[in-house]
Amino acid sequence: MKTRNLPVFPLAPDPVRSDVAPDVEAVRLDIDPVGPAGGPRIGLVTLGCDKNTVDSEKMMAALLGHGARVSSDVEGSDVVVVNTCGFIEAAKEQSIETLLEACQLKGEGEGSVQAVVAVGCMVQRYKEQLEAEIPEVDLFLGLTEMASLVPELRERGLLPEESDAIPNMERPLRILSTETPHTSFLKISEGCDHTCAFCAIPSFRGLHRSAPLEDLVAEAQALSRQGVKELNIISQDTTWYGRDLWRKDRSSPLLPGLLRALVSDTDVPWYRLFYMYPSGITAEIVEFMATEKAIVPYLDMPLQHGSDRILEAMRRPERQSVIRERVAWLRDGIPDLTLRTTVIVGFPGETDDDFREMLDLLEEVRFDRVGAFTYSVEDGTPAADMPDQIPQSLMRERLEEVMDLQRMISADRNLELIGQRTVALVDDLVSDPGPLGEAAEGRPVGVARTGGQAIDVDGVTHLYPDDRIIPGEFVTVEIVDAAEYDLVGRVAS
Repeated sequence: MKTRNLPVFPLAPDPVRSDVAPDVEAVRLDIDPVGPAGGPRIGLVTLGCDKNTVDSEKMMAALLGHGARVSSDVEGSDVVVVNTCGFIEAAKEQSIETLLEACQLKGEGEGSVQAVVAVGCMVQRYKEQLEAEIPEVDLFLGLTEMASLVPELRERGLLPEESDAIPNMERPLRILSTETPHTSFLKISEGCDHTCAFCAIPSFRGLHRSAPLEDLVAEAQALSRQGVKELNIISQDTTWYGRDLWRKDRSSPLLPGLLRALVSDTDVPWYRLFYMYPSGITAEIVEFMATEKAIVPYLDMPLQHGSDRILEAMRRPERQSVIRERVAWLRDGIPDLTLRTTVIVGFPGETDDDFREMLDLLEEVRFDRVGAFTYSVEDGTPAADMPDQIPQSLMRERLEEVMDLQRMISADRNLELIGQRTVALVDDLVSDPGPLGEAAEGRPVGVARTGGQAIDVDGVTHLYPDDRIIPGEFVTVEIVDAAEYDLVGRVAS
């Protein structure tokens, strides 16, 4: 690993994809090479959030369509593409480390890497600095330039000529690249119109732009044909879908219209909603969730805080009264709803009273899932220049208090599920018996998720051995035991 003095870019976390006790870790996609025999091999490494995963899967499909073999394994690749993350310090460091490791593979003899390409969020924010500090990277493409990846590689002789490309009708929209290909993500918009004081997303991802409804339905249909059983709907603010298009054409659908189209025009069994700002949740959305079986009774509703004073300082669009109102709508209207939220502790100026207000709100509402993390200074945001920055030691203490509270709430919620029957989606069969111990009798055990357990951010359900447990399939299970975050179940007879 090369060592050099790289610039420090103070960044902050993606405020939704963190768990109660987050250990920031870069995510690498894992697929074997796919594509036409003899085509150049391109290794694509994805760092960061699920939105980046979607972008990478589309890039992989575009590269395959133009004659490349694509993989997430950089060893033996002709070209390495790194889709960078620019939100938190650890992810930034991982992006740089990955780029440097890829560059070390260049010129190492026959079959060595010929070119390294950096794309994505971090490049969008810090392109000039990165170009100056890592000149051995051959090409930097920010978010607004990623569409030029194919022509740029072709111009360098790293992709076949257009005549060798796969016909348009045979090109996939995305190459599924996770270890659980039955679960995927549908990114319905890009950018954000909100001006949260801690967040720089609009500065490099731009203002909110909704994808056309027809394109999203076609993408969901294609993913269904590839075997996807669960689609997680994501964006920066999912409730904002269609508002930009509606301003231009009042006949354009908003989020309820998109959900109706997805449910009616595809056969995906589970749709799960993420990033639903409380202020954007309408009675129409609640009613549709309550009546449509394909919409999982699960909602990710980021709050970021529970004190009105801090919410105002954060420039968040809601206050306690709106939060309580929306929670009441949701729980009154949707049976067996699982509610998830995220909070930031240690925002500049947060007093002990502010923090207690947040704890009191969390204890009152009793969210089933809570992601919590400490505030981190993000370059170029209003919060970065605010007075009364909170010491790290105090932030960690407050984080522990939030975690302790949520552990108790989560354990209580899980205990209430013992004895119930529910549908679960099997993710894997594993040899490690986990909490089943000797009761597994040395047989493979199932790892599944109920409707109340989203992939990566929530717990799982450990299933006793049963021949009916098949990865990618649904089973009806009876919950027989529970821990703070995970459940234990048996396939129902």
